[in-house]
Amino acid sequence: MKRWAGPLIFGIVCAGAAHGAVLQFAPSMIMDVAMEKIADRGAQLHRFQVGPRTTPETQTVVRPSPDLAYSACLFDLSQAPEGLRVSLAATPGYASLSFFDARTNNFLTIRGGGTDREIILLSPNEGRGEPGTAVAPTMTGVILTRRLAPTQADFDQMSRIAALDRCDAI
Repeated sequence: MKRWAGPLIFGIVCAGAAHGAVLQFAPSMIMDVAMEKIADRGAQLHRFQVGPRTTPETQTVVRPSPDLAYSACLFDLSQAPEGLRVSLAATPGYASLSFFDARTNNFLTIRGGGTDREIILLSPNEGRGEPGTAVAPTMTGVILTRRLAPTQADFDQMSRIAALDRCDAI
C-alpha cells in the first residue's frame, strides 16, 4: 500500500493544480473568444452595434434569448482615459444595460424603466464612485443592451431605438 501513496498524492496534487488553473484562466479566455466573435461581426470599440435577430444560425454565444434584441459595445478604458459615457435610450417595455468585465463577471446592470439612462464608466484606476458613475473592475469588457422583441416587428422597432444608444469615450 505504501507504494501507491506517493503516486496517489502526486495525482491529487496535479488534479488540484489543474483545477486551480482552469478556474484562474478559463474566464479570461472565454471573454477573449466572445469579444473576438463580437468584433468579427463588425463591432467597433466604444460603439454599440445591434446584433441580428437570434436564430440557431446567428447564435455566437450559448443560449441567447430569441425574444430579446441585443446590442454590444466593446470597451477598452486604456483608450478612454477619462471614461465612457454610456446611455440607454428610452424603451417601452423591458430594457437593460449590462456591464461585463474581462473575466465574464456582470458587475453592473441598469434597468431601462421606460426612460433614458446614462452612466459614466471609469477605469479601475479612477475609483471615484461618485453618483452617476461606475468603476469597471478591469480595463476591457463588453456592455450589452437587451430589449424585449418577441416578433420581427418588435425587433425592427427595438433596432431603431437601439441606434440611439451611446457608448462614447469622454
